[in-house]
Amino acid sequence: MTHYIIRRLLILPIVLLGLSLLIFGMLQALDPAERAALYVTSPPKNPRALEDIIHQYGLDQPLYIQYVHWLDSVIHGNLGWSKTAQMPVLNAIATYFPATLELALWSFIPIMVGGIWLGIQAAVHHDRFIDQAARVFSIIGYSFPTFVFGLLMLMIFYAALQVFPPGRLSDWASAIVYSPEFHRYTGMNTLDAVLNGRWDIFADALRHLFLPALTLAYVQWALVLRVTRSAMLDVIRQDYITVAREKGLTERRVLFRHALPNAMIPVATIGGLLLIGLLNGVVITETVFNYHGMGWWAANAALNFDAISVLGITLFDGALLVLANLMVDVMYAFLDPRIRLA
Repeated sequence: MTHYIIRRLLILPIVLLGLSLLIFGMLQALDPAERAALYVTSPPKNPRALEDIIHQYGLDQPLYIQYVHWLDSVIHGNLGWSKTAQMPVLNAIATYFPATLELALWSFIPIMVGGIWLGIQAAVHHDRFIDQAARVFSIIGYSFPTFVFGLLMLMIFYAALQVFPPGRLSDWASAIVYSPEFHRYTGMNTLDAVLNGRWDIFADALRHLFLPALTLAYVQWALVLRVTRSAMLDVIRQDYITVAREKGLTERRVLFRHALPNAMIPVATIGGLLLIGLLNGVVITETVFNYHGMGWWAANAALNFDAISVLGITLFDGALLVLANLMVDVMYAFLDPRIRLA
């Protein structure tokens, strides 16, 4: 296990270097004037200043020199200026990522709990009504376009019932959250509301989170359900499960003490990858519900041809995915010590 983790950690810098080369290659599609935005915190005011920036950072030099300058800039946290967010890209990531993290965490719990429970029920009642209903449920969820389901939820719960609005906060709550009296500890409205003792803000933030979290949960439930069902069916057919039943153990003990822990190995892996997918910014869901997170910002940057922001988001998401894959691989090895990962 230790040797495996060491090998993965040694490979990690190489993968990140490859990612940086890929992003730098995309930057070459921009002219030097556009790439100069990487090195300033606000757009240049005159052509002479722009020429000085291009010369100062070697944007008229060979590619390897430009790469060294760019990599040094990235290491020091300068990812460029976002014209859509009107702030440096790194500051914009720090602003929008907590919102996406909050949505991801509130979506992840019902995704895993609901998907695992339905998958277990489908496996235990194999080929019965519950199993057939779960299959239909998963097929519909897996094939349902996210934006269609999101708009449907808005039509029912916002337009018709006026219960769960879009956005992150109501106007009155937003005025309090962004006032000097309210301390922004994490940028996640629900957690900050609890830390400030403002349960009215917590309730309002949760009300705004309900529809986007439900949309993400329904679409992703299907995958977790199918993986759990398949894993449980495979495990409960094993000889040791038959032996446990013949010993007189209750069905509940057989399922939850002996079958479920082994069936959770692939589910845990899928869960880790799902969480990272949510953290990378769910563009469609955040756009439909006007939820100002990483996905919403990425969509607006793309629509406004803000290439610097898009590349900064890509670099951040890519690094996050590389690190997450390492964590999932290590977690998988810990869950099943029999597996020797190369």
